[in-house]
Amino acid sequence: MPATAQPHQSRRRRRTGRLLAAATVVTAGALAAAALPASANADADASRHGHGHGHGRYQDVQLLSFNDLHGNLEPPAGSSGRVTEVQPDGTTKTVDAGGVEYLATHLREAREGNRYSVTAAGGDMVGASPLLSGLFHDEPTIEALNKLDLDVASVGNHEFDEGARELARLQKGGCHPTEGCYTDKRFKGADFPYLAANVLDEKTRKPILKPYWVWKKKGVKVGFIGVTLEGTPDIVSAEGVKGLSFKDEAETINKYAKVLQRQGVKSIVALIHEGGFPASTSYNYDCDAPGAGDGVSGPIVDIAKNITPKVDALVTGHTHSAYVCTIPDPAGNPRMVTSAASFGRLYTDTTLTYDRRTGDIARTSVKSANHVVTRDVPKAPDMTRLIDKWGTLAAPIGNRPVGHISADISRDGTESPLGDLIADAQLAYGRTQDPETDLALMNPGGIRAPLTHAASGAEGDGVVTYAEGFTVQPFANTVNLKDYTGAQLVQVLKEQVSGPNEAAPKILQVSSGLTYTLDLTKSGADRVVTDSIRLGGSPIDVNATYRVASNSFLAGGGDGFPTLNEGANELVGGDDLAALEQYLTANSSAGDPIEPPAADRITVVR
Repeated sequence: MPATAQPHQSRRRRRTGRLLAAATVVTAGALAAAALPASANADADASRHGHGHGHGRYQDVQLLSFNDLHGNLEPPAGSSGRVTEVQPDGTTKTVDAGGVEYLATHLREAREGNRYSVTAAGGDMVGASPLLSGLFHDEPTIEALNKLDLDVASVGNHEFDEGARELARLQKGGCHPTEGCYTDKRFKGADFPYLAANVLDEKTRKPILKPYWVWKKKGVKVGFIGVTLEGTPDIVSAEGVKGLSFKDEAETINKYAKVLQRQGVKSIVALIHEGGFPASTSYNYDCDAPGAGDGVSGPIVDIAKNITPKVDALVTGHTHSAYVCTIPDPAGNPRMVTSAASFGRLYTDTTLTYDRRTGDIARTSVKSANHVVTRDVPKAPDMTRLIDKWGTLAAPIGNRPVGHISADISRDGTESPLGDLIADAQLAYGRTQDPETDLALMNPGGIRAPLTHAASGAEGDGVVTYAEGFTVQPFANTVNLKDYTGAQLVQVLKEQVSGPNEAAPKILQVSSGLTYTLDLTKSGADRVVTDSIRLGGSPIDVNATYRVASNSFLAGGGDGFPTLNEGANELVGGDDLAALEQYLTANSSAGDPIEPPAADRITVVR
């Protein structure tokens, strides 16, 4: 499966700029409460404490949402399992977060006292998953989502990692076509509908799954339209999207908003697997300061500004960011746009005030806030049983030690220690296939988690297990070798910061020996200082040929690197996770663990 980068920027020229978005811990970012209809104002105080409108004309509907779970059933490790929180004095602290045992408890507690509650997800529930779920083609995650009482979800790009047929199996159920049933019970599939309004079968020209779904309760009707980013084919393997076409998000949502309106459904929420980037890493950063939408830019803004005012709120995702913002609709009126980071670390609680007389949402009373999935609450027993069941099946494979590290090896930063380690592992593997291999390149989005020194189980501190390696590189790419001219290699490096990657650069992780300067004070391709590029201390010869190792997704031009697809004399190697495993085993021991690389191969000028 492809190692997709995040955050991703679509290839369309109209989507440029960097999204500066964030979330608020309380109801900052809410629309002007003073504009509530008169009969709703009487219940305003109650609404602040749990969806208080519930009598007469107005009925509060609780919308709980999250996105980009990526099969993280167990608490994510390292920085992937923490959120940053701004304190009243302006300082920040980190909070451990995530794990479905805790997410279930938080969601169930949030629903208490709210008779009108619906739960939705913004895509990438599966794919790029840790071993506990990924080893079983994400059946464990679908089972967990069923237990979470998820009502509806949009597809994300990772729902297509294994193709449309496998997605259909996750929806409808049935045993895996090649691996069969993992337990004595037939996999029943998702209890909730996956929505894919903008994903069409190229032959039938119809959506491959339902385009929309309507939640109904005692006369209250709320429609949901689900789309993934139009640029999905750019970040998923060709095999995963074979026979499919992906349409414009806003145009598709507008189309089905009209369909819902004709059916008498006037309250509409869009689930959009596309998002943006916060100006702060803190989940409770106020992205509506100093005014509504002022802290937002990038893909989701362009989408939101083109979605009909008939849609009342947008639940987004993809960039793993946290924000609760208001972005003006085409009529210039603020509209709530939310995202709950990733890996189940946050959930969003939004109040939609439904007007029974009009059948529409009173947009001026919409309130929303992101909440941390803290680990200081009781674990949900049914989730513990689910994890134990699948963990028992995975243990013989996952618990096997593959190496030793002396400290945490982070995936954070423009160049990360873990990125260097993986690139070195692929270079070493490449040289076992062809001794003339010169260097290796690794896309940052293919690195899904850090390696942590603290034991995840009974293996002991500093021991890297196969399961931990799988969590880092879950895509089952191969390590491929190709020949490139020096000129092509220079162009590859420039593609990190130009074309589709200009607004949101994807800085490739490089193997030992390759060095250069990245000048972020410049723009576009000029940010790569050509004269600084060295291999083994020598300048790149534009006329020479270089043998390069990379994963199969990158070698095919994925993540906006078309020049990588132009290489010659391709040799398809083995699994990239196996390459990492072999490197760790060969270069570490309990007495001589691997130290985190210095991450000093790329000189960054800011």
